[in-house]
Amino acid sequence: MPELPEVEVVRAGLEPAVTGALIASVDVRDERALTRHTGGAAHFEAALTGQRISAAVRRGKFLWMPFSDDEAIVTHLGMSGQMLLRVPGAPEERHERIRIELEHPVHGPLSVVFADQRTFGSLAVDQLVDTPDGAAAGRGSNLARVPTQVAHIARDPLDPAFDVGRFRARLARTASGIKRVLLDQTVASGIGNIYADESLWAARIHPETSASALPTRAVNRLLGEVRAVLDKALAEGGTSFDAQYVNVNGQAGYFAHSLNAYGRTGQPCPRCARPIVRVSFMNRSSHFCPHCQRLR
Repeated sequence: MPELPEVEVVRAGLEPAVTGALIASVDVRDERALTRHTGGAAHFEAALTGQRISAAVRRGKFLWMPFSDDEAIVTHLGMSGQMLLRVPGAPEERHERIRIELEHPVHGPLSVVFADQRTFGSLAVDQLVDTPDGAAAGRGSNLARVPTQVAHIARDPLDPAFDVGRFRARLARTASGIKRVLLDQTVASGIGNIYADESLWAARIHPETSASALPTRAVNRLLGEVRAVLDKALAEGGTSFDAQYVNVNGQAGYFAHSLNAYGRTGQPCPRCARPIVRVSFMNRSSHFCPHCQRLR
C-alpha cells in the first residue's frame, strides 16, 4: 500500500496541475471507485462539475482537493490506486475507474485519471471540518479544515504541527510492540510496513520491543530516524516494487534501492553483515536484524 512518501509524491505532482483549475466534466466508469462516497456516480459527477479546485492537500496516506471552504474530493489510493495526469483525449488507462476533465487558467485543458487494479482505493466528495488544534490540516494548504474521513487520523511526523510530546506520552502508556504502535494511524499517520521496518532498523530497535519500555532518548532517536527515512524516500520518489505505484506521470520511485531491512530476507545487514530475518506480523511481515535490533 502506498505510504506517506508515495502519496506525497502524487500530491506534489498534482498540485501545480489542479490548483485553480475548473472541473469541466467528470466521468465515473466504475462505481467501485466510489465506496467511500455517500451517493452514486450521478451524484458524484454533479457535485463536482463546475467547481474550482483550490489546492492539493495530504495528511498521512490521505489526499484531498478542496473546491470550497466546506467540501473536498478525498482520495485514498488503497493497495494499487493511481492518480495520473493526461492530455485531453488520451487513450483510456488500464484499470481506469474515473476521469476528471479540468480547465486550468495557465496550463489549459488536462485530464486527471484515477486508475486502480485491485479496486480498494476510492474517491469521494466529503465535508470539511475544523482541525481541533487550529493548525493547517495537512501538507499543501494553510486551511485549518480537514475532511471528516481524515479527521480521525493523527498528524504525520513530517507535519510542522505534529505534537512530539503527545507522541511520547502515547508510547509511554502503550505496552504493545513498537512496530504495532507505529502502524497505528491514530498515533502517527503515514507510516506503513516498509517505513516502520526501515526506521526501526535505523534506530536499532526490535519491532516487538514494548513501546512503554522505550526510554525518552530511544523515542527521540526513533522519531528522528522515522523523519530521516521518510525524507529520503520522498527525495527518491517513493518505493516501487511493481507497476502499481507510480507518480502522476506514470514513473516509478527508486527508494527500493536504498532499503536496509524491508524485503531483504537472508541478505547481509548493511551494518553488521548478519542476515536479515523475516517473521510473520499482523498478516504481513517484519524484517529486521536480530543482532543489531536485539529484544531487550
